[in-house]
Amino acid sequence: MHLPASPGWLLVALCAATGAYCLLRMRSNVEEQRRAAGGEALMGFGMAAMAVPAAVFTPPSWTWPGYAVVFGVAALRALWAARASAHHLHHLVGASAMVYMAVTMSASPGHGASGVPLVTGTLLLYFTGYVLLTGVRLVPVTAGGGAVRLGDRPELARACRLSMGIAMLAMLLTI
Repeated sequence: MHLPASPGWLLVALCAATGAYCLLRMRSNVEEQRRAAGGEALMGFGMAAMAVPAAVFTPPSWTWPGYAVVFGVAALRALWAARASAHHLHHLVGASAMVYMAVTMSASPGHGASGVPLVTGTLLLYFTGYVLLTGVRLVPVTAGGGAVRLGDRPELARACRLSMGIAMLAMLLTI
């Protein structure tokens, strides 16, 4: 991505922390949490790796096609999983956006590639809507009772998804 060093490192930290929390969620007792957390961890760490400022580290030329393959496989997996749950459609869009950004960066690494304006604009609209909707869902309701493990807290999972949505917006704006 074409971010200045400070915002780039903040984005790396945000995405890596999100990926780490998603790994923690994979230990949940709730099956749906475990199922979604693996793909979200991949997204978080993948976004962190893509956000490393180019002024600090220029990845080798094979990196971008490698990202495209990894997230292409993740998109196919999300498409398959979407048969059972519509939530996986968001994973499909996210993985497809990662493929799109990787292809854009491989076409013009370090030269300010901008991608296809219609695709970039559509993805920006989708993730803006997603961030706004997820943010509204974070508004607290009445407090529940009982102790809940850190990996099983739905509001933290939503916050995790919100931070990845915001990071995706930042990354799309900088390609």
